[in-house]
Amino acid sequence: MTAQLTTPHDHVTAKPRGALDQAGAAALADAVAARAAEHAAERDLARSHPADLLRELAGSGLLAVTVPQADGGSGLPLSVAGDVLRRLARGDSNLAQLVLAHFVLLDVASLASGPELRQTLHRVATGGGWIGNATAERGTAHVFDRRTSLRRDADGTATLNGRKYYATGALASSIFGVAANLDGDSAHPVIAFVRPGDAGVTIDGDWSAFGQRSTASGSVHLDDVPVPWTDVIDLGVQPADPPRSPVGAYDQLLHAAIDVGIARAALEDGAAFIRDRSRPWVESGVDRVADEQLVQHRLGRLRALVAALEALFERAGVAVDATRSAEQPDEEVLIAASLAVAEVKALAQEIAPQVASDVIELAGTSSADERHGLDRHWRNVRVHSLHDPARWKFVHLGRHLLDGTPPPKHPLI
Repeated sequence: MTAQLTTPHDHVTAKPRGALDQAGAAALADAVAARAAEHAAERDLARSHPADLLRELAGSGLLAVTVPQADGGSGLPLSVAGDVLRRLARGDSNLAQLVLAHFVLLDVASLASGPELRQTLHRVATGGGWIGNATAERGTAHVFDRRTSLRRDADGTATLNGRKYYATGALASSIFGVAANLDGDSAHPVIAFVRPGDAGVTIDGDWSAFGQRSTASGSVHLDDVPVPWTDVIDLGVQPADPPRSPVGAYDQLLHAAIDVGIARAALEDGAAFIRDRSRPWVESGVDRVADEQLVQHRLGRLRALVAALEALFERAGVAVDATRSAEQPDEEVLIAASLAVAEVKALAQEIAPQVASDVIELAGTSSADERHGLDRHWRNVRVHSLHDPARWKFVHLGRHLLDGTPPPKHPLI
């Protein structure tokens, strides 16, 4: 089954609100999440792309919370973007994942792009649009083995060719970033920005995973796509031992936000179902399953686990913000951020699926009816948490504890 395709827009017309403070961003994210939750189960069953919700979100100003105020954004810390995604994921984790790359690419542009491209992306964020991604590929040796190539032409332009998958947010985006190598050199990465309607760009809604069904994270085909060099972030030839980047911890914080948000949604939706719909077990001696002490005990334990996750997430956000407190952050600050994010991300990959599964067990047989959509939380977090394996995060955390070994410098830690 393919996603419902929508017409991509080359420009945006929404009028976003003014600058937000942190409390205003949180309240607005909760409001959008509440509306997203209303039909999340129906969208999940239909695999429908939430284009209307995306436009509402983009027009709200939330996608510009990290854009400097001088460029029309709110100029808030990176942790606020993480908090926004966590809140959105409580309503619909698909909506949160659809804009994750938007925040990451804005950050990459703030650190590495030229002023013209940076202004273009800021105008998208403040003008009611969003930035998608086409980074990953299938059939390669590993996640960093990318065959998509940008050929630099003599006339100051470039031509992009390749195949991408897991292209979350590219469908109907204003613009999306494509990870590629330059002139076939795998040691020379670039990010080329193209638009869904550009010549040679084809986006397929062939995403078929059992969770995160509404992200339309399918294929992008790039056939001789012309790209102005001003729309390229040239990351340069990478040394054998590159410096540690501050982007990796931020990217992982945003992924953790989705898992933590799903855990909270599963807990609250499960508790509501148990309170309002479930029948008590015949041996319990109570009239309501909510009065069974065993159920109360299990839900209380799950509540404590979710609260612990949220506290770890907040702590990780503070550590990520510290990486941007200086123009050249100290190596130890970068390491501390990576480790703090690894802690919450690794635990979330264990706890969130547990919460989403346990509430179904406690809710009973009636909760398995797909019209209730209670199962989608487990499916969504199980699929999203496959993004990068928790087992390696625990290895890096253990090594650092035992021997002080720094975590790897790649962006998936």
